[in-house]
Formats: sequence, C-alpha cells, structure tokens
Amino acid sequence: MLPELGHFALILALLLAGLQAFFGIAGPALGRDRWSGAVSAAVAGQAVMVATAVGCLVSSFVSEDFSVAYVAENANSALPLFYRVAALWGAHEGSLLLWILLLAAWTVAVAIGSARLPPRFAARVLGVLGVVSFGFLLFTLATSNPFLRLNPPAPDGRDLNPILQDPGLAVHPPILYTGYVGFAVAFAFASAAMLEGRLDQNWARWTRPWTTTAWAFLTCGIALGSFWAYYELGWGGFWFWDPVENASFMPWLVGTALVHSLAATDKRGLFKSWTLLLAILAFSLSLLGTFLVRSGVLVSVHSFAADPTRGIFILVFLIIMIGGALTLYAWRAPLLRSAAGFELGARESFLLFNNVLLVTAAGTVFAGTLAPLISDSLKLGTLSVGPPYFNPTFMLSMLPLLALLAVGIHANWKRGRLKDSERTLLYTLVVAAVLGCGFTFGLYSHAKILTPVAATLGVWILLSSLIDPIDRWRRGLTLSRGVLGMTLAHCGLALAVIALTAVQSFTIERDVALAPGGTAAVGDYEFRFMGVKPVEGPNYDAVQGTLIVTRHGAPVAVLSPQKRQYWVQHQVTSETAIRMHRGNNLLLALGEDLGAGRWSVRVQIRPLVSLIWIAAFIMALGGAIAASDRRYRTARALAPAPAGAVEQPG
Repeated sequence: MLPELGHFALILALLLAGLQAFFGIAGPALGRDRWSGAVSAAVAGQAVMVATAVGCLVSSFVSEDFSVAYVAENANSALPLFYRVAALWGAHEGSLLLWILLLAAWTVAVAIGSARLPPRFAARVLGVLGVVSFGFLLFTLATSNPFLRLNPPAPDGRDLNPILQDPGLAVHPPILYTGYVGFAVAFAFASAAMLEGRLDQNWARWTRPWTTTAWAFLTCGIALGSFWAYYELGWGGFWFWDPVENASFMPWLVGTALVHSLAATDKRGLFKSWTLLLAILAFSLSLLGTFLVRSGVLVSVHSFAADPTRGIFILVFLIIMIGGALTLYAWRAPLLRSAAGFELGARESFLLFNNVLLVTAAGTVFAGTLAPLISDSLKLGTLSVGPPYFNPTFMLSMLPLLALLAVGIHANWKRGRLKDSERTLLYTLVVAAVLGCGFTFGLYSHAKILTPVAATLGVWILLSSLIDPIDRWRRGLTLSRGVLGMTLAHCGLALAVIALTAVQSFTIERDVALAPGGTAAVGDYEFRFMGVKPVEGPNYDAVQGTLIVTRHGAPVAVLSPQKRQYWVQHQVTSETAIRMHRGNNLLLALGEDLGAGRWSVRVQIRPLVSLIWIAAFIMALGGAIAASDRRYRTARALAPAPAGAVEQPG
C-alpha cells in the first residue's frame, strides 16, 4: 500500500500548501496574527508529507514494485540498486516530485532563517512560497501522478534510459534543481516586500544570502551537466547551446545580475525597481525552463516529456505567477525613488552596466532558443539555431562585460576615485597583455583573432581581483567572508575565461579508421589501436577498444572506450575514455565497426577543458562563502509596517 500512502501524502501536502498560502498572505493583509503564526506549522506539515511521498516512491523502486507505472517505465530487475534509487528523478513525474521536495526544503530553511524578520513579513514570504508549492503539487496530482498503478502489474520494467545510467545522474539533477528552486525564494522575498509596501534596503540584505546560495547551486548544477554531456554523450563537447542547456543558463545569467544588483540595493539603497524586476525575471526563467523541458515544444536530449497538456498547465501557472508579480511591480515600482547619487566612474555605474549586459546576453540566448518554436508556429519553415548564432551574439555582450569588470573592481562606492588606481589599472593591464599574448603565442603557434584579447581579459580580471585582498592582508586588515567570496567568484570567472579561450581556439579533433596495430598521429600524440574485446556489464553487453597513447615515444596512457548495448531497451551508447595529460584532455570515443577488424575512433585533444569545471566550482564556492557572511545573520530587522503603509519617495 506504499504507493497509495504516497499519493495520499501528496494530497495532504497540497491542502497544507493551500493553507500556507492563504494564512501567509491573508493573515498579514487582514491583521490576523494568529493566521500568520499558523504558517510555520503548515510549512512543517507540508515538508513531512512531501518527504513521505518521496520515501514511498523510493521504496517502490528499491523493492522493484512494477505494479507502479512510473517504476515499471524507469527501472528493471537487472538495474543496479544505485540507479534504481537515482531513477526517482530519471523521468518527468519523479523529477517533478524532486522539485517539490527541494522547494519544501527551501521553505523550511526560510522559515527557520526568518526568525529575525517581523512576523508579518516572514509570513508573506512563506505565503508566496506556499502559492508556488500549491501550483506544482496541483500540477503533479492533475497531470503527473507518479503513483499510478498498472493492472495487471508488469512482469519486469522497461529500464532506465541508458544515457542516464551514470553516476552523474545521482548528483546533477538535485543540485541543478536546488539552484532553480532557490530563485523562488528571491521571488518570494521580492513579492512579500511589494505586498508589505516597505521596499527599503533591509529586504535586499535579507534576500542576498538566499539568492547567492541558489546561484551557487545553479552554477554547480550547470557545470555538472556540462561535464556529464562531455564524457557521456560521446561527441566530446561540453556545451552545444541545446535548448535545455539554455533553459538553465538564462536564469543563471539573470541570477548573476540579481546578485550584483542586490549588493547595490543593500549597500546604497539604489536600483530598487531594477532589483525587484530581476528577482521576478530570474524566477520567470526558471519556470520557463520547466515549461521547455516538460512540454515537448523543443527537442533536446535533456528533455523529460512531450505532453502538450502538461505544457499548457505550466504555461498557465507561469502566466498567473508572473502576471501577478508584475502587477504588484507596476503598483509599487513608481513609488521607488532614491536620493542617493553616484559618479559615472563609481562602482554603482559598473554594476549597472554589467547588469544591462548580462540581461542582454540572456535576451540573445532567449531569442535563439525560442526562434525555432516561433518560426514553426508562424509556419515559416524549420529553423535551426546553433553555435553560429549563439557564439558571436553572446560574445558581443561578454567582451565589454569582462573589460568593465576588470576596471570596476578598482572603483569605490559613490565616488569612483579611479584616478587613485590609474597606476594599478595600467600595470595590471600591461602584465595581463604580456601573459595573455605569451599564453597564446608562446604555447601555441597559431590563434584566432580574439584569442589574445580574451586571454588578456581573463588574466586582467584575475590580477584585478587579487589586488584588494592582497592589500588588506599586507595591512593586517580582516578579510570578511563577503570580500573573500567575491574574490573567489571573480577569480573563478577569470579562470573560466582563460580555459574557454584555450578550448575554443586550440582544440584538435579527428575521426580516424584503425585496424589492430594501426596508429594515428593527432597533435603531439600517437594513438595505437590494439583491437577490441567483448565485455559484459550488470545490464548491458559492450565492445571495448584498447588504445595505447604515447607522446614523442614516451608512454602516456592506455585508454579503453566502449560501445554498449543495453539488454532491455537495446539502445547503443558510447562510453568515452578520458585522460588528462599536461593540461590537455585526451578523449577517445569508439565509433562504428567498419569490417575486417577496422573501427572508427574519434580523437579529441582539448587543452584546459577541465579548468572550465574547476573554475565553475571555484565560483560556486565563492558564492557559498559570501552567503555565509555573518552580516546577513546580524542584519537589522525590518520594522513592522503599519497597515497600508507605502514607502515614501526618496
């Protein structure tokens, strides 16, 4: 009876989410403090019910209960236990349940962390999160129930999608979704502030750690997804501007802008309207990503479902949530003015310029992602939008952004006083240019036009980021977690720029046909093919090739790529073999059997590609450290707003 228990738990969670939303929004509006006080109990109850539902579904997977349709469609008796547990989020219904569980976890964390907030404001935040939870729980029960029974039960399951039978499945979706869902918290704080009518600096300070934490998780999630695509899909790329990749990248770009805009609102009381709009936009793009993944309107290797009914439900929910938030914004935003000013060369100016460029970049990605859908809807024919569009348009925003970042790091708040840093700016730029050009032309004999420019910008950001912390250390000053986190995040970005420049400029790729004993020279490496042998896995058969890699006659590695065929779905996948050597990633993928013992082999040499993912985790670590700054835990509490109060201009 566990599936029925799980289904009942979801129904109770829906009812509790409705109570959470009602008490959280109506209580403060009507001055009913007892209603506001009941919100926390509803939050706890909803979290318990959602966790119960998840536990029931996991138990069904572990016990191989193929009377549950979702289990029968995504598991098999031959599937290892590890993947039976991870299969929970391997398809649409379970991944949606994971989303709801993480939203419940975020809500509980906000309920605990909001103890210093005025009760009515905290109730409003939790009430908005209750509305979001109610929408997703209703969506699950109405269109995506993971506990539906099969009668009669299936004798065995159809198995988990073979490309998802990888350790990356266990960590990538939960971390990515944690970032996605986390922007609901920023949205809830912004909505609560607009409902409260007290949009001062305090709400921005309270929102910052939640937003930065969500951004850090999303950064890790995107990096893990990129790494999974690199080694699992067989083509050796780490980013293809796939629609679902873009669906996670757009909220990351807007979330990055939001993190910086919140800093200006917190520090100087500036950009209040802009910050509110970014909070709404970041969550809107998270919901849009959900729509793209689950509606089937765009084709992607990452998408979960192709049911138009589900897509329409999400679209209606998106319109209601975002339409309501934008209505609140239109009501409150005109009243938000600030008497604070700043010079053109001040840090505020650089934050604003970079915000505009980040949103512009998100806009170009949005346009390219939806262009095929719009073209098809207007019957203009099939339109394919890929790297030839995304790469140059994205660079148009990123190159000036990187240059502004390298300069803006040296600017002060309110009065830029960049003249005081002229010598530092010049020295760091000259050193960056020397190192960037030395990296480009010293290590490699050829380069694209923008290669030395991008390398120089990356090194310049790295040097600029280290100036202030080093100066503080030399003077014996304390380095706050906020400053340390910011420095790490900017250093991570700089390393990512350098790595991306190297990968895009100096990657070598060849498809070769080799017989046993045959060799192929690619770059500075020689690959000797020793033949293939059959290999049996827990639920697949494979052909495994063996290649000996040498460099200038010296042994480097023995790599063994595989071609697998899974027993149940009979799907063939390529398992790449990867080895890092002297900063280069050597990737081999076994292709087709050409007959007479000859096989096609894809060989890639990608310099510094691993640094991309290392840099992303450095950025995420910086965000996590910044979010833990004790200033956010000791921030001054918001004064309770009188009924109907509205912040006065200025």
